[in-house]
Amino acid sequence: MSLTLDDVKRIAHLARIEVSESEAETYLAQLSSIFGLVEEMQAVDTRGIEPMAHAQDVVLRLREDVVSEANRRDAYQAVAPQVEAGLYLVPKVIE
Repeated sequence: MSLTLDDVKRIAHLARIEVSESEAETYLAQLSSIFGLVEEMQAVDTRGIEPMAHAQDVVLRLREDVVSEANRRDAYQAVAPQVEAGLYLVPKVIE
């Protein structure tokens, strides 16, 4: 995709960015090189290649999902100001 100077100015206008003539020419060159790179990448045949979740072949070590601590809810709620049916009661702050 090739851009023109008018395209760059229109993009700048849509983004509400004030761009001078020299800046627009610089941005035109930069955006054109980016679009050129995208076109090169789209030209590569990627059929049969599975998407990767990470750039490196990383495997996470997993552990069993088991409880490793004792249930201390009763001890924590014993020092709470107000508790009802295993829930902490708090004052209403929004009316």
